[in-house]
Amino acid sequence: MATQQAAAVGVRRIPRVREAPLVGSMFAAGRDRLAFFTRVARDYGDIAEFHFGPARDVFINSAELLQSWLVEHAHDYDKSWFQRNAFGPVVGQGLFTSEGDLHRTQRKLMAPLFTPRRVASYADTMVAYADRAQAGWREGDTVDLAGEMTGLTMRIVGKALLNAEVSGETDELGAAITGGLQWVEYAFTHLFPVPLWVPTARSRRTRRAIAVLRRRLRAIIAERRADGEDRGDLLSLLLQARDEAGRGMSDEQLYDEVVTMFGAGHETTAVALTWSFYLLSRHPECRDRLEREVDGALAGRPPTYADLPRLPYTLQVFKEALRLYPPASGLARAALRDTELCGYPIPKGTAVLASQYVLHRRPDYFLDPERFDPDRFTPEREQQLPRYAYIPFGGGHRTCIGNHFALMEGQLVLATLAQRVRFEPVPGQQVAPQRVVTLRPRGGVKMRVRRRAAGTG
Repeated sequence: MATQQAAAVGVRRIPRVREAPLVGSMFAAGRDRLAFFTRVARDYGDIAEFHFGPARDVFINSAELLQSWLVEHAHDYDKSWFQRNAFGPVVGQGLFTSEGDLHRTQRKLMAPLFTPRRVASYADTMVAYADRAQAGWREGDTVDLAGEMTGLTMRIVGKALLNAEVSGETDELGAAITGGLQWVEYAFTHLFPVPLWVPTARSRRTRRAIAVLRRRLRAIIAERRADGEDRGDLLSLLLQARDEAGRGMSDEQLYDEVVTMFGAGHETTAVALTWSFYLLSRHPECRDRLEREVDGALAGRPPTYADLPRLPYTLQVFKEALRLYPPASGLARAALRDTELCGYPIPKGTAVLASQYVLHRRPDYFLDPERFDPDRFTPEREQQLPRYAYIPFGGGHRTCIGNHFALMEGQLVLATLAQRVRFEPVPGQQVAPQRVVTLRPRGGVKMRVRRRAAGTG
């Protein structure tokens, strides 16, 4: 009778993952989260219920469910306590972690900073720093591609955000950002992380990193408030931003937004660029096609924002790398109230999770999904994809505010570097994504630099 009543009102049963008693899937997911979610999607389909200890979780893996979750029921969910505990000590109440009225107010204030027209003003900065990076590599050098891309994107975001020279992880500010991200990775991958107030070696390192961030960034904010000069960077625009009542951001809110943009703005793009060049090195036919496009469109000169429409394959390469290795590989929200997704009941307090890494490998969305094929992202084929089948920047009202910045940066850096260098993988290394917040290659990627004259094959 209960089953008949449920069917009558359209309630759908969520399949339950077979898991260990008491602990549930805690250890299975902890060993390899990507492998765990891949197996759940393979064995249970679009939706499944599992447990981390006593906590009930639901994993979803279809474009239809993602759209219902992120758009139609967006305000029925917020960030989980687990995410706030992991990110909060480093980024405070920045746009990534804030919720409710604060998030809506900040998003509205900051949206004009990231329109395509505004973002275009940073194109020359991206190209200049990429060109400077390649000029330091000699023929036959062996470099850690992941480290090089991290340094490059850190310099770009430092200039665009703060009008400051940040030399990478060797710089005090760059090292502090990296130290903060290391804490986030630790806290995010442990169900019961040791709190920062416990005086472990990790906690002491993290507190030192946070102290540097606060000292350096608050000093920059105070200096800018005092002189009132518009230096053409994002911080200048943040200082000028006003809500409908004419109020600007407090120093604390400015700090939270700046440290959020600094961390997210370099890490995710660095990861995407690393995988882009690695995939090109493994697929010489795609690399050759990209080089022909770049050489034909630019004829040896640096790219500009106006050149982007003439570099469509370059953008397709970057988008396909984002499909296979989305830098932020998972989404999580907690239900604020009893709700439902496409007829599946989701009780209040349930954590709902999705993985772009798994979603982007659905063969009904992407034929032969493990194959690197930039032609998936020709305009015609991209338009044929179901909405929310491809979400490297998330979706709904929490779509990454810097997505235009990241796509432009990826396209310009690929074009700039491909004019001058090729990367060849050093033999004998196993390259695989690490199982943390972003999909950095575990242990980096050793590459040998091959110089090429612009306009030549």
